[in-house]
Amino acid sequence: HCLVARAVCRREIDGDRGNGYSWKITLLRNYWKSKVKQEWLSGKYSNIPSQSSLPEKSMYPMDVDTWGEILEAELER
Repeated sequence: HCLVARAVCRREIDGDRGNGYSWKITLLRNYWKSKVKQEWLSGKYSNIPSQSSLPEKSMYPMDVDTWGEILEAELER
C-alpha cells in the first residue's frame, strides 16, 4: 500500500520517511491524501457544476505544492 500511495504522493511519503516515521505511520498519514490527490489529478472533478455536487471524500488537507500540482494538471487539460 505504501508503494501505491508513493506513486501519487512521492514527496509526502519520502518526507515522512526522512523524518523518521515508520512505514505504518507514513501510510496512515498519506493513504487518503493519495486517494483524493489521484482523483483530482485524473480529472474526476474537472467539470463539476457546483461545490455541492462534489462527493464527500473529494477534499483532504493538502499543502500548497500538492494543490499546485493539481492546478497544473487542470491547466493542461
